[in-house]
Amino acid sequence: MRRDLRKSIALLTMSAFVLAACGGGGGGGGGGGGGPVTVTPTPTPTPTPTASCSLSARQDFAKAVIDEWYLFPNDVATGVNKAAYSDVQSYIDALVAPARALRKDRFFTYITSIAEENAFFSSGSTAGFGVRLSYNSGTQRVVIAEAYEGAPALAAGIDRGTQITGIGTTTSNVRSIADIVATSGTGGIISALGPDDPGVTRVLRIVDGGGTRDVTVSKADFEIDPISDRYGAKIITEGGKSYGYLNLRTFISSANPQLRTAFANFRAQGVTDIVIDFRYNGGGLVSTAELMGDLLGRNRTSSELFSRTDFRPSKATENDRHFFTSQPESIAPTRIAFIGTGSTASASELVINGMLPYLGTNMTLVGSNTFGKPVGQIALDRAACDDRMRVVAFATGNAAGQSDYYDGLAPKIANSCAAGDNLSFQLGDPNEPSLRAALDFLAGRSCGARITALDTRTSSSGRIAPGLAPEPAMLASDAPSAAQRELPGLF
Repeated sequence: MRRDLRKSIALLTMSAFVLAACGGGGGGGGGGGGGPVTVTPTPTPTPTPTASCSLSARQDFAKAVIDEWYLFPNDVATGVNKAAYSDVQSYIDALVAPARALRKDRFFTYITSIAEENAFFSSGSTAGFGVRLSYNSGTQRVVIAEAYEGAPALAAGIDRGTQITGIGTTTSNVRSIADIVATSGTGGIISALGPDDPGVTRVLRIVDGGGTRDVTVSKADFEIDPISDRYGAKIITEGGKSYGYLNLRTFISSANPQLRTAFANFRAQGVTDIVIDFRYNGGGLVSTAELMGDLLGRNRTSSELFSRTDFRPSKATENDRHFFTSQPESIAPTRIAFIGTGSTASASELVINGMLPYLGTNMTLVGSNTFGKPVGQIALDRAACDDRMRVVAFATGNAAGQSDYYDGLAPKIANSCAAGDNLSFQLGDPNEPSLRAALDFLAGRSCGARITALDTRTSSSGRIAPGLAPEPAMLASDAPSAAQRELPGLF
């Protein structure tokens, strides 16, 4: 989750930093909520004209941010020699290793590009084929989990459920996924797909309803639509009852007007039972998450807390509280079924957790356990070097004080519903197992066994079944882009 603060500050040898709070997935504005948190920096020396973008200076910048803002100051390594590290990120990793060992910071603190991240969080701008790739280690199958409108892959007929069996630069050198993995592991798949630069072309051997064929696809710039025009928001009618369905891909600024439109339709149609599909949502802007809480809070008052933000004790003056603020499009939900997976993180979890005290057993989590990220980052920029330091700086909680879901939200939800993610069905299809279970819950029917913290296994039908191979996971790059941090598996 990312709180979109826009505040220039001076720190150490830097002339100006932009501060933006966040919490990416494992993965943060407008319209929504609460306004920016004003952060007052610690007075620091005036920058010197000899400041540079040398590795040493960039490492010093990263350490200064950690020293001042890190949420877990007692879990930072001491005596780390920066000269022993050949890049900024490996130095950061060494500093926060104690917190990592305690599972408090699972690679949430990192250095990234200001320009790249700003482009993504404003409009979802990125480059690639425009698909989310899942990989099943048991079967060595690479399958499309989701394809984005306006991107090259979907335009070439590649959509959810399509299997990629081989990758090459020409039809004559296509290598099978099995061969690539045998030689280079899953990292070999990522390498074979090539860099995420416009114009990079690959031949993908695919299997779908039309059989096996080779498709040539070139990567291009595209913008991720936060709510799909194909299936992202709709009304599902069953048994004389109408249910709202909303699939939010990511919490970015351009989602705000789309959320308002979707909820305005729910409100106009009198829908109060809804499914919110966060299964691949790795997080994003806190302000968008707060807007979503407001849109779910027509029957809440301005004295009722949706979420809380707590910094380390030395930064307690920056703590923030977001109370429900009813919007013109707000609905008063009777029942909500959230769909989640291990890719559901951060801002998505904030929304689920924020609603839990108010809905209790009228709310469920369907699918499998969420990632477990009750913390968020702020961003401090060193503009001259295009360096943005994302550092875990705050914890989030709900009105009941729950902020300890490092092992995911499933243990917190008494009547959760275990279900699988069957890629053979399009998202938004009532026959898809997770959506089917969600609709069953809303209708008052049994929706399956309860999710446990360790539920990560699915059967061929999509239902959770013990003893089977692990469910597909999103392919993850060792050096993810801003978009890939929020949308794991994006290529």
